[in-house]
Amino acid sequence: MREEQRRLAAILAADVAGYSRLMAADKSGTLGRLRRLRAEVFEPKIARFHGRIVGSAGTAC
Repeated sequence: MREEQRRLAAILAADVAGYSRLMAADKSGTLGRLRRLRAEVFEPKIARFHGRIVGSAGTAC
């Protein structure tokens, strides 16, 4: 009998408070900060647990 392989899945949903206001005030600065946050916080954790980003509903990343 074939052994089943199981995989753990997690879904992260994040929202930026005041996103529209921040974008209106400084679009390039806001996008830069969001990209840095993703690179410095989210991506290392994703890599640590051998994860992957499947999609993004947002416009910033």
